Amino acid sequence: MQVVIYGKTIKEGNLDFIQTLFDTLHDRDINVFVFVPYLRLMGDRIKQKKDVGAFESHLDLKTKNIDFMITLGGDGTILNAISEIRDNGVPVLGINLGRLGFLASVEKSRMAQAIDLLIHDRFSIELRTLLFLETNDDKLFGDYKVALNDFTILKRDTSSMITVNTFINGAYLTTYWADGIIISTPTGSTGYNLSCGGPIIFPGSGNFVITPVAPHNLNVRPIVISQDSVVSFEVDGRADSFLCTLDSRFETVGQTHQLAIRKNDYMMKLVQLEDKSFLTTIREKLAWGKDSRN
Repeated sequence: MQVVIYGKTIKEGNLDFIQTLFDTLHDRDINVFVFVPYLRLMGDRIKQKKDVGAFESHLDLKTKNIDFMITLGGDGTILNAISEIRDNGVPVLGINLGRLGFLASVEKSRMAQAIDLLIHDRFSIELRTLLFLETNDDKLFGDYKVALNDFTILKRDTSSMITVNTFINGAYLTTYWADGIIISTPTGSTGYNLSCGGPIIFPGSGNFVITPVAPHNLNVRPIVISQDSVVSFEVDGRADSFLCTLDSRFETVGQTHQLAIRKNDYMMKLVQLEDKSFLTTIREKLAWGKDSRN
């Protein structure tokens, strides 16, 4: 088995957990590659029993036979990691060194157990839908116009609300007078969408959610649409520019930009260990059914 370790930051309090992960991988004779910026961050703080390889970008996946990518961090780390996987189809196992962790659902205290479950095929693969941005500006978001969680159009920091004329498959839906609009996948439904009053959608349900951000018209509510829809926009407002995001990446767009969102051509693969599921994750992370009085 060959795995890639991907991370963005290292906190001193997590060094022992990271060391446990590498020791477990080496003890199980698993070949390890490490994302180069993360390898530099580790330096000599993590001791290696065996040599590890360097992983630089998605191009390495074309030549290396990688079985899994293991991310160390939170959900944001996974969002960054998929830009290094792209269409190579490598499954992601997220180990949570952050806070909430809907995607990175493996607690850091269970690292060794998680690796053993991988080795013994005691896991399943969930396919997660991605968003793709179509635009008349090729430079917008470079060569990677994909998002796992959501796409948003938002007002700039100091501007008044914006007007977003929204179309589904070319047919006019409505005009949102709001601070912005969110197009969310089922994966992203527990993120920004949930904070703005949108529904939680199960993975694999085949839907997207359109959720306004602080709408001026209070009768405007989030709506659920088919993931086969193409959602396009015409944006207007007092300001000349607006904010556009794909997950954690953002760009500034103007009224001349043509923007449309559709389902991406490939999907992301997420590892779910046998003792975890979407149901248990949302129940634990959202504290459903728990009574703080007891």
